[in-house]
Amino acid sequence: MSDKVLQVNNLTKHFNLGKNRILQAVTNVTFYINKGETFGLVGESGCGKSTIGRTIMGLYERTSGEVIYDGENVHELEGKRKFNLRKEMQMIFQDPYASLNPRSTVREVISEPMEVHKMYKNKKEQLNEVYQLLEEVGLNRDHANRYPHEFSGGQRQRIGIARALALRPNFIIADEPISALDVSVQAQVVNLLKELQQEKGLTFLFIAHDLSMVKQISDRIGVMYLGNMVELTTSEDLYKKPLHPYTQALLSAIPIPDPDVEESRERIILEGELPSPINPPSGCVFRTRCPFAMEVCSQKQPEWQEVETNHHVACHLYQDDVENQHKKETIVHIR
Repeated sequence: MSDKVLQVNNLTKHFNLGKNRILQAVTNVTFYINKGETFGLVGESGCGKSTIGRTIMGLYERTSGEVIYDGENVHELEGKRKFNLRKEMQMIFQDPYASLNPRSTVREVISEPMEVHKMYKNKKEQLNEVYQLLEEVGLNRDHANRYPHEFSGGQRQRIGIARALALRPNFIIADEPISALDVSVQAQVVNLLKELQQEKGLTFLFIAHDLSMVKQISDRIGVMYLGNMVELTTSEDLYKKPLHPYTQALLSAIPIPDPDVEESRERIILEGELPSPINPPSGCVFRTRCPFAMEVCSQKQPEWQEVETNHHVACHLYQDDVENQHKKETIVHIR
């Protein structure tokens, strides 16, 4: 798993709201995804994680930076190559109710991309593929002639997954695919994605706000805050040794299924409201809610750096300044 399928370099996406108002949805985000890997992207609602997914897909035009897929810049492709890219990159959307056409049968929903890309010579081959996809996602061929409103939320998301697989992609962006589902169904969908990944050798960008669920499926995890990537490391290291104060706060909010441990552990409560991406704080965007904020945090943006092997963080607490040593020891003690 050493080949980089996707490279995102200094990606920025801002939205012009008019009257000199700019919404800074994503700012200078950099990461890569290896072939066959699941890369988790987490953070609060409004942090820009879904915007990253849509910009990677080309649904949003970038403001700056680049998205390199299989050695090609996604936003510079034109004509047939851009059209064919859709066969290689697909997306599972967040809302299984809104993402399916209510006037189309399941067969029509899944077969539409096949027809657009002219994948099969005749309708029989195409229909057989639809049946096979339905069975792969835990449904059956009898469901092909039903309409989306006849299914539960979990079943609809399975239909959405089948549609994403219809073009036999190599890379799938799952944009909060379980957030609208019941807890009991969430685990089923995550397990399904893991099974499909193993069977088909898929690469995933898994976007979510639930860190406990992301851990179950991700190899590496990037943590977003107000349009910025603040920490990135392996799933195991992020849970064992979170470095950024925001990551620590997120992890402390995950309930532990042991009443004694849950009652005695310290919960990190962030004070203040999430700032507006239209007018983000100067310096470190997290400083207005950070319990360890220093004067330098308001003056200078922290550098994105590798502070431990394969563990990147953007935080002044981990700069090499001697004056920050006490802060480092304090935050490590709290962990």
